[in-house]
Amino acid sequence: MGKDNKEKKEKKEKKVETEVARFASPIAHPMAEDKLSKKIHKTVKKASKAKHVRRGVKEVGKALRKGEKGLVVIAGDISPIDVIAHLPVLCEDSNVPYVFVPSKENLGEASATKRPTSVTMVVLGGQKKDLKAAEDYKELYDECFSEAKKLDEALVY
Repeated sequence: MGKDNKEKKEKKEKKVETEVARFASPIAHPMAEDKLSKKIHKTVKKASKAKHVRRGVKEVGKALRKGEKGLVVIAGDISPIDVIAHLPVLCEDSNVPYVFVPSKENLGEASATKRPTSVTMVVLGGQKKDLKAAEDYKELYDECFSEAKKLDEALVY
């Protein structure tokens, strides 16, 4: 009996993941695979505990224009798409890797907010470059950063 419930729960979770990816916008490239998406959410969660995260379009855009470096994570299911359409261009201009994840709800949950979040930027060490607090998530961040960089380079315009 318990095994049947576990199987139903697993099927339901898989169904939810595929439904979320279905609502992605047409410009949401490069989209993170499931495994990378989970790593990114874990990294964002740990970075937000250390307060090394910028949240929202306005704050991330400002940080990019000021020249901050990090990893930009954009939700792929934002509507209207005009809200985030300028961010990939800003990232490319300042050589900051970016990656899309399927769900704004999951991104908001990972970045420790109660609301869905359209974009977050993980800045290793934060504004004051406090690397002692960043030791907790540095390895995960480096993995996600290199994967996002690979995805960006593989993108053909």
